[in-house]
Amino acid sequence: MIKKKTTFGILAVTAAALFSCQLTAQEGSNRGERKGPPSFEMLLEKMDANEDGKLSEEEVKGPLKKDFAKVDLNEDGYISEEEFDKAPKPKRREKSQ
Repeated sequence: MIKKKTTFGILAVTAAALFSCQLTAQEGSNRGERKGPPSFEMLLEKMDANEDGKLSEEEVKGPLKKDFAKVDLNEDGYISEEEFDKAPKPKRREKSQ
């Protein structure tokens, strides 16, 4: 009886460890998939709280919030897909070696 419990415990721990490793590997590969800045669709998915297809200054975060006025070309308080596409792209940082 004790042997069965020990074997079951070992199998359960092994299965949990394998599952955890699988999730970690998937997360790592998802991070590496995107090259370059996010698309407008990605930003809408993450930030467009009221789902109106535009981004207001209250909705945006990060560098886009800092440069909101530069991107909002018609100064209506929203960033549309067209404005986002025309916006100056930030320069990439040099990788230190």
